[in-house]
Amino acid sequence: MQTTYFKRFRMEADLARSRGPATLPAHYRFVPWNEAILDVHARTKFRAFRDEIDALVFPCLGDLEGCRRLMAEIRAKAGFLPAATWLVARGTCPSSLQWCGTIQGVMERGRVGMIQNVGVVPGHRGVGLGTCLIERVLTAFREAGLHTAALEVTADNPGAVRLYQRLGFRRTKTIYKSSDTPVATTADVPAAFALS
Repeated sequence: MQTTYFKRFRMEADLARSRGPATLPAHYRFVPWNEAILDVHARTKFRAFRDEIDALVFPCLGDLEGCRRLMAEIRAKAGFLPAATWLVARGTCPSSLQWCGTIQGVMERGRVGMIQNVGVVPGHRGVGLGTCLIERVLTAFREAGLHTAALEVTADNPGAVRLYQRLGFRRTKTIYKSSDTPVATTADVPAAFALS
């Protein structure tokens, strides 16, 4: 079996920086955390990540059952913050309802809010949903009295890195995450390297 190492960045933002309210595009709405929609978070996460590089870095993201386990693990964390856990939906009646984005927030030691899995489903990207989800979580972190927001991002996801930088996040550490997930060639994943 081949082990592949993916380059990731830890990024942090100072929560003292003031931000305006998160305003979603027309026809989209925020849906707050509720225990009954844990599976909706898992299914939305799966649809957002299954064909992305992060499903190679974290194989659970490429598997619906893996996303369900991951959501249960996030929910079970002592620092889980329901006020920093959101879905974005489009439509209002059951026949037209679309789950478009998901994000979770967890409080860590040192008054740090850790953003988990910012995911926007293909077909709803490029309209600002990721920005709105992050801004909503940053507000919740501030209201919880946290001082710093943090997240990790795969280096070979330049769109996400740019988004986080635009929102005030700065790289604080480089991490290499190992994965035993088969990768066709390392040329397919430039920010990774393989060891046989």
